[in-house]
Amino acid sequence: MKRKLRVAAYAVCVRDDEMLLARWAAGDGTKRWTLPGGGMEHGEEPVRTMVREVEEETGYVVEPTALLGIDSVRLARLRRFSGPGDLQGLRIVYEARITGGELRHETGGSTDLAAWHPLSAVPGLPRVELVDIALDLWRERPPTGRSRLGAPLDPTLPPNG
Repeated sequence: MKRKLRVAAYAVCVRDDEMLLARWAAGDGTKRWTLPGGGMEHGEEPVRTMVREVEEETGYVVEPTALLGIDSVRLARLRRFSGPGDLQGLRIVYEARITGGELRHETGGSTDLAAWHPLSAVPGLPRVELVDIALDLWRERPPTGRSRLGAPLDPTLPPNG
């Protein structure tokens, strides 16, 4: 079975009770809202990944204000591996504030739209699980940097699954 680790960095940007989200367009045509952010390039610092990805997906220049936490998810990705596989996503979540730029949509990338949404409306949006995890981290600021909404710790699993 093929295994892959993907490390990504994302931003929680909230201002005036609105959250900045990017709409992710999946390969199967479905579209769901996600945090602006994405995969680290080899040798790139996670904070720089977050800043670069937010600019690419939204047009905004941001600066990190806090490290909110780290989330880990494991998925079987048949399409990506052309058969059975094990993908672990390590997702680093920062709080960030807008320092420049103008809202625009990404072209030719994995997202097709960027928009501000009232915090009260986010639960009703078609969204990826990471949005809820990140909002929980932003609101609760757990000392361990681990959301209560993430996958439960299973002490019976070996460290590498």
